[in-house]
Amino acid sequence: MYNKTVLDNGVQIVSEEVPGVHSVAFGIWIGTGSHYEDSTEAGISHLIEHLLFKGTKKRTAKEIAETIESVGGHLNAFTSKEYTCYYARVLDEHLPLAIDVLADMYFSPLFTPEDIEREKKVVQEEIRMYEDSPDEIIHDIFSQTIWDGHPLGRPVIGTRDSVAALSREKIISFYEQHYCPSKLVLALAGNIKHDKALSLLKPLFAGEPPKNIECHTTPPQAKAAFKHFYKPLEQVQLCLGAPGVSQQDEQIYTLQVLNNILGGGSSSRLFQKIREERGLVYSIYSYYAAFRDTGLFVIYAGTSPGNFNEVLEVTWEEMKSIAEDGVTSGELNRSKEQIKGGLFMASESVSHRMYRLGKSHLIYNRLITPEEVLQKIYLVSREDVQKLALELLEPARLTVTVLGNLDANRVFLPWAR
Repeated sequence: MYNKTVLDNGVQIVSEEVPGVHSVAFGIWIGTGSHYEDSTEAGISHLIEHLLFKGTKKRTAKEIAETIESVGGHLNAFTSKEYTCYYARVLDEHLPLAIDVLADMYFSPLFTPEDIEREKKVVQEEIRMYEDSPDEIIHDIFSQTIWDGHPLGRPVIGTRDSVAALSREKIISFYEQHYCPSKLVLALAGNIKHDKALSLLKPLFAGEPPKNIECHTTPPQAKAAFKHFYKPLEQVQLCLGAPGVSQQDEQIYTLQVLNNILGGGSSSRLFQKIREERGLVYSIYSYYAAFRDTGLFVIYAGTSPGNFNEVLEVTWEEMKSIAEDGVTSGELNRSKEQIKGGLFMASESVSHRMYRLGKSHLIYNRLITPEEVLQKIYLVSREDVQKLALELLEPARLTVTVLGNLDANRVFLPWAR
């Protein structure tokens, strides 16, 4: 059973009671991330996420961790380009404790100079670790290339220099501006009744004065390009893609179907043609990312330098085939069933249900149910998929980024012949 209450100050409290479970997932969702950072703030949302675990007026950093773990719970957080989430999963009897800890972190972070400097070093080590993972960093390189100069093109984590430059004053100012009721969703899923959730949350969050914060963003201007970054690696990392669709675009359901058919799993065209039939890669897949006012559709592959041009050639052949010839009825139906299975199997997790509640209300201000998604997925036709493929996979829109030990002069873009 799903319920929603909006407090007078704008805080949304949403809950879903899940019968037959003994746990509850609780998340504090804030509508802020790297999309809302200017060039002098790059990485600040992610650093603040780290700092909220460093202690409050009531608890040390160690006590925050021990309080949840001592009752068998799990506490964590993540930052994305458009939202930040702090969450815990505990047995239902320990929900009041989890709420108290997370609310304490949200309202009373210390932001001591010592903690800030120490955590900057931690984040810089995280960046170094990330830079040593070429199959991960290639995706940020792609975003930076296609959306050069725009906040969405910057890595969420920031850079070593940008993080080092963040002052305590700037951190506190960003926190005070963005951590406010109008940007806040409190989401719960599991063995919890809504009235009980309200009795626990209202005393803590209803007293925060409302703020009307307007965060104006402009869509990035995509730049089709080819960029090669040399690094002495055994494999060459490839990202190939184009601007996609936004969160508000109804074509996002068609894109889900297209993505599954082209590179969404081991039965997809790219996996079958390039890995199974030719043995050219270990990993190849496609994915989409949707944001408030734009999106991306991307294909990733990792291969040896000698196989690179063949991988690119076969990938283009499959892209071109879908755009020009469309997909079969069998592919369409399999893709829809794959999406259906993923939706409903994920719903068996209270953490996933909490995640869906929080994200859905931040983006759409309402719950998008699996049933609603599936209804729209079932309406997608073969013609819809082909039309979107023609639009997205137009050669003039394509950006290619390559990371590895490859001679860029020997790269042949098959659509540019």
